[in-house]
Amino acid sequence: MNAVLTPSVVHHERPIVSAAFLTDPYPAYRALREAGPIHWSEEFFGGAWLLSRHADVEAVLRDPRFSAQRTGGWVNDVAQERGELAGFQKLFARALLFLDGGDHARLRAVMQPAFRPDALARLRPGIERIATELLQGLEQEASFDFIEKVARPLPVRVISRILGIEGADRDEVMAWSDDLAVFIGAPDPTREQARKAQSSLLAMTRYLQDQLATRRKSAGDDLLSALLRAADGGDLRGEAELLAQCAMLLFAGHETTRNLLGNGIQALLSHPQQWQLLRQHPNRVPNAVRELLRFDSPVQYTGRRVVTDLTLHGQRLCRGDLVIALIGAANRDPARHVQPDTLDIQRADPGALSFGSGAHVCLGAALARLEAEVVLRRLLTLHPNLLFASTVPQWGSNPAYRGLVMLPVRSGQ
Repeated sequence: MNAVLTPSVVHHERPIVSAAFLTDPYPAYRALREAGPIHWSEEFFGGAWLLSRHADVEAVLRDPRFSAQRTGGWVNDVAQERGELAGFQKLFARALLFLDGGDHARLRAVMQPAFRPDALARLRPGIERIATELLQGLEQEASFDFIEKVARPLPVRVISRILGIEGADRDEVMAWSDDLAVFIGAPDPTREQARKAQSSLLAMTRYLQDQLATRRKSAGDDLLSALLRAADGGDLRGEAELLAQCAMLLFAGHETTRNLLGNGIQALLSHPQQWQLLRQHPNRVPNAVRELLRFDSPVQYTGRRVVTDLTLHGQRLCRGDLVIALIGAANRDPARHVQPDTLDIQRADPGALSFGSGAHVCLGAALARLEAEVVLRRLLTLHPNLLFASTVPQWGSNPAYRGLVMLPVRSGQ
């Protein structure tokens, strides 16, 4: 991609994503916002426009001139030979995340009932039981890794219950999802990352095919059965589209929630006065979760393709150009939030773009918030004096899906 850059555009020759960025991306975001409204960087998929201000990011997420249907070039650009990743592309491109317009609305309508308030209310007791089971007894340990003990296993158990596959090998599911996250979150994925993602996606779909075969003999009230009924009724078109939605739900159902839990606890323990305030006022947990999402989003950016030539901040964007909407930067924009770098669980309007906006707002946003609320409430009850066991968090290497690899904590006295 060869962009024509006007003098008003900053052309970034140095990498934005670095070891320092992975530890703390917010200084880099601040510099981008202050330098100008639009930037060009060849670091993302060979060339992309970067938007870091809240108004611009939200507008792009809502504007149909910016399309989520970008996977064809994304996958094929990293393939060594034509057709090398055909199996991956066939499934990947049919997932709800990467569809627009009528197809997106059709698939969303099929899955939406499983995430409505009444459905989530029925799920809450089960989520509370899982959280209690994971957290009980940990106070007897000198320290424990919150990511390993809680943040990783809880979301995969919850989405497995929703789908009706509670007997799944959770370690295997998480490994498949990790490979997909590495590919999706890489600024410029390698062929090896794409191949691993394809291998894991195909392994995931083989497992799901076996599960669907069981549902065909004896359907239940789980989401897999609902998707199968939708396929039989014509609302899902073909086996590939059915499998793509099942795989997307299994992946997306725990990847971001895991990071929300880890990032949230890391933020609260780094601001002990906020943790103490939450202990004193547990009724503020729902607002606290929204503020934690804003403060350190589990999804830092997403991409869109320009559908038709347009002008943005005086710069000509051409059809097919890639735009990176920096969600993490938008959530810290002082034009939208007062003192954006301050964690404040009492913030009057902590609205964040962490789950997107517009037609593509995350289907499971309310479920992720519910899981975080349940975990916070159980921690306040079972581990009210929670402290760091190590002051140095270990952040992952995925710039899009920001999360901790390890978070050692202990129950204080």
